[in-house]
Amino acid sequence: MKKILLLLANGFEAVEASVFTDVLGWNKLEGDGSTEVVTVGLHDTLTCTWNFKVMPEKTIDDIHLDEFDALAIPGGFEEAGFYKDAFSEPFLNVIRHFHTKQKPIASICVASLALGKSGILNNRKATTYDHPTSKRREQLMHFGAHVQNKRIVQDNQIITSSNPSTAFEVAFLLLEMLTSKDNAHHVKELMGFI
Repeated sequence: MKKILLLLANGFEAVEASVFTDVLGWNKLEGDGSTEVVTVGLHDTLTCTWNFKVMPEKTIDDIHLDEFDALAIPGGFEEAGFYKDAFSEPFLNVIRHFHTKQKPIASICVASLALGKSGILNNRKATTYDHPTSKRREQLMHFGAHVQNKRIVQDNQIITSSNPSTAFEVAFLLLEMLTSKDNAHHVKELMGFI
């Protein structure tokens, strides 16, 4: 069984988290059965970007990082306090652990800024929220990333993406990394993406 740590910061976007639970959940029941997602946060209760409350299954203090095979991180809004958690040392240390172990790390939209802040994107290709009015790409460059003008960027085991519309693609890419291209294609077909 491949265990995926879905790391949630306060202010995360629910839709960006739910793609991982859905795609990897469909795989558990209808695909090769090999994936299990565990939701983890810094607090017992988290508030999403749009204000509803979520209780993660575990807090960072409750888990052993070595038990997990991959890390997935949804983005969120500064106005909802996302960066307070996402830029905190306990959060960044989880990212560094997975990077050190060379395990897959999938991030959506501005979650790549937490990867950048952790130091793991220095001299790596990456992307982040890319709307022309946004300052996020410039921020990512300040963390040493080679920012790419692409919807999704994969640099070895690290996946970054440019906006919420990429969420399903990122989740399927992670599934492919954890299982196989054929299995990911099968789950995509079952879910109506093909």
